[in-house]
Formats: sequence, structure tokens, C-alpha cells
Amino acid sequence: MQLICGVDEAGRGPLAGGVYAAAVILNPEHPILGLADSKKLSEKKRDLLSIEIKKHALAWAIASCSAKEIDEINILQASLLAMKRAIVLLQQQYSIASMLVQVDGNRCPHVNFPCEAIVQGDSKVPSISAASILAKVAHDAELYLLDQEYPQYGFAKHKGYPTALHLQMLAEHGVSTIHRLTYAPVKKLMNTLS
Repeated sequence: MQLICGVDEAGRGPLAGGVYAAAVILNPEHPILGLADSKKLSEKKRDLLSIEIKKHALAWAIASCSAKEIDEINILQASLLAMKRAIVLLQQQYSIASMLVQVDGNRCPHVNFPCEAIVQGDSKVPSISAASILAKVAHDAELYLLDQEYPQYGFAKHKGYPTALHLQMLAEHGVSTIHRLTYAPVKKLMNTLS
């Protein structure tokens, strides 16, 4: 049986925190109902599906790249690196010798497995949908933790995305150590302050 490993990332757009990626090999004998692109699901539904995926998948792993790494290598490279880390972690944890990697989007990370990029794969391929859900849940969990550490920014509300509230809080409180300094709104604010 050819193992298919679905891979996706979450958190490219936020101005703060890391970008997360997940790799998932679903069990064909235990289909999970309700899988879809994580952006089309409610937070409650994602949380429930995340538990199901972790319980019933043949293999899964989650990895990330920090805001600092995003600033150093850019968000595209950081997304690909987070994906690569998730794939390598999955392979090591489950001692997988061969699998086909299917990635959401139009680029593949450099890995030692055959890999294909599928545009809108998170809507078309169940294992990529599952990966998109795990990555999104992990990303949001980080932002809830950051909200406790930096309550002045309202991370629990906007998850780091450039909402009016987040931009207002940035203007009021300045840039924190977990903000992405190369992102335009953050850069612009730093220029006005310097």
C-alpha cells in the first residue's frame, strides 16, 4: 500500500508568532468525516477534528518556524522549512521508509521522498485537509499562549492577523519580540517610531 502524506501550513499572514506545518498519513480503514480546508471550518469544528485526526491517523507530526526565522529567510522559505521539518519528524517518529508527499500549493519542500504540489489541495485531498487542520489548531494554540504573555495585543481575538484591532494595539504598545519585523505594517510602524 502506497502511503500518502498530506502536508499544509498555517500562519503565513499574521504579523506575529511562527508559521506552522503539519504532515498527516490517514488510515484508509478509518476515514474521518468532515475534513475540509481549515479556513472553511469553525474553530470548534477544527478542534474536534484535530482530536479525531491525532487519534485515528496512521501518522502525524507538527513543526514550525519562528518569527525570527521568518524575518531571516522570508515567509515562503520559512513555510517550506516548517513543512520539511514536519515531514522529517513524521518520518523519524514512525520509521517510514517510503511515502508519496502531497503538499498544498504550488511548491514542494526539499525532502527525500517523491513530492507533488497540489493547488487547493486542502479542499481536494483528505490528508492535506487533515494537515491544514492540525497546522491551524497548532498555530492558534501558540497565539493563545502569546496572548497570556503579551495581553496588550489581543492575540486571542485576531490570532496575529493584521486586523484593525491588532494595528491599533501595535501603534499603542509598539513592536514586541514576537512580531515579524519584515512585514510591511510592522516595518512601517518601526520607521515612524525611529
